[in-house]
Amino acid sequence: MACTFLPFDLLQVLGLSGARPEALVIQILGGLYFGFGMLNWMARSSRIGGIYNRPIAIANFSHFFISGIALFKALSGMEYAAVPWWGLGVVYLVFGLLFARILFLDPLSGTRDKRSE
Repeated sequence: MACTFLPFDLLQVLGLSGARPEALVIQILGGLYFGFGMLNWMARSSRIGGIYNRPIAIANFSHFFISGIALFKALSGMEYAAVPWWGLGVVYLVFGLLFARILFLDPLSGTRDKRSE
């Protein structure tokens, strides 16, 4: 929510310039994460896995896996990277792998889901 309503303040806290283009990108990302969170919240009580709610599983898998890989790629090119960034990358990749399991395996038996092929 801070990204959506306080982009200039957030950029100043992060030590970045509070120019309009950067603030607009931060606001768009805030809206993206809020919408994505609402999608997941509305699907919280329904079964996800195999053929059930496949678009939600694909969206979560692609978000976490791609973001995790991008974080590790960016951090591997740096001589020194802060530990929290590596921790965030690990969290993203773990969630990506968990959503891959949900996406590609049958939710009841844990074996490859033949219906989703």
